[in-house]
Amino acid sequence: MIRLTVRQMQYFDMLAQTLHFGRAAMAAGVSQPALSAQIAEMEERLACKLFDRSGRHVRLTEEARALQPRIERVLQELRDIESSALRGRLTMEGRFRLGIIPTVAPYLLPHALPDLKARFPALQLELREAVTATLAADTASGRLDGFIAALPLDYPGLVTEELFTDRFFLAVHAGDPAFVAPPVPPESPALERLMLLEEGHCLREQALAVCGSVKPVAMANYGATSLTTLLQMVAHGLGVTLIPEMAVSSSQALPDLKVVPFAEPMPERTICLAWRRNSMRHHECLELSRILKDLSQATNPS
Repeated sequence: MIRLTVRQMQYFDMLAQTLHFGRAAMAAGVSQPALSAQIAEMEERLACKLFDRSGRHVRLTEEARALQPRIERVLQELRDIESSALRGRLTMEGRFRLGIIPTVAPYLLPHALPDLKARFPALQLELREAVTATLAADTASGRLDGFIAALPLDYPGLVTEELFTDRFFLAVHAGDPAFVAPPVPPESPALERLMLLEEGHCLREQALAVCGSVKPVAMANYGATSLTTLLQMVAHGLGVTLIPEMAVSSSQALPDLKVVPFAEPMPERTICLAWRRNSMRHHECLELSRILKDLSQATNPS
């Protein structure tokens, strides 16, 4: 009788998605030799070759392509069984390593941390603030259990759960004559003074997408690493910048700053929780997602 293990099916699924032994091993949180050994044993038990390694790239064989949807269904069934068994009695406890991007952390954590502490007193939450690429790599390698970032996330081997949407506004100097009659159209020439975060921050790419055909030039000689720094620069009349809705209330402490809306449809981002596929913390991540969704609805009922 052929006896495939769940681990072998998980590794097969990861490799079939990434078609790269190194990335598949990183996503699975194991060493590459360990993953390769399990795939080789799986091939031996099935008496067929599953991955063609002869060229520069890994390719699925015909047998593997036929097997892939069946293994995906088996793994999904297992996850459903575990979810049903755990529903109603899941307790989050112990160490949970959570990453979060800098343009979300200062605005979400003050609301989320007290709520999580009250619900799960035995939970030891360890936080890391970094840009998306770093958090994704750390989650794929097992250094983090999950992270909060903005969609889209194009990283094989990660599961994402949408938490909430966050509209974008424009932060301008209170006396700026270009913004006396909002809303601001995305093609406004005033957006040429848009200041951006450093390379690597997803908010930078989102700002460039909002601009459309307007080319921002104001940040050519700067390297701002935080939204707080950009808002201070705006308050001193050095340009304008994109501000997510979740940051608007805290920006009101700057006396010379004004926040104006974009023309409809207003641009927005979707914030998600992401974690490694087949992670041992899968159910805890689902529960954390549910709590953060509820918290978002409670703090932003609109």
